[in-house]
Amino acid sequence: QVQLVESGGGLVQPGGSLRLSCAASGFTFSSYVMSWYRQAPGKKREVVADIGRTGRYTNYADSVKGRFTISRDNAKNTVYLQMNSLKPEDTAIYYCYTNILDYWGQGTEVTVSS
Repeated sequence: QVQLVESGGGLVQPGGSLRLSCAASGFTFSSYVMSWYRQAPGKKREVVADIGRTGRYTNYADSVKGRFTISRDNAKNTVYLQMNSLKPEDTAIYYCYTNILDYWGQGTEVTVSS
């Protein structure tokens, strides 16, 4: 069973930083593109970042480009999302994703507020 467990969310002030982690299990992690999605209050879930199998390819939503960095450590089966210069509009539940995911996890909540 494919399982992705997100962590690292919390309350942060605008301009602050947070690092999210996603621990993966149940599949050959290094063979899959990984993504971070988020769902803000009253909004649909949207993709914020993708990373290729080796970590060399990355892609970002325009709204986070230049502020967020996705990375992965295949030896640890973990994907990260470094979030800098956080804005209130980044407030959302953040989810890890890969294309063989069976069920969405709980996500990790990020609240950006002063």
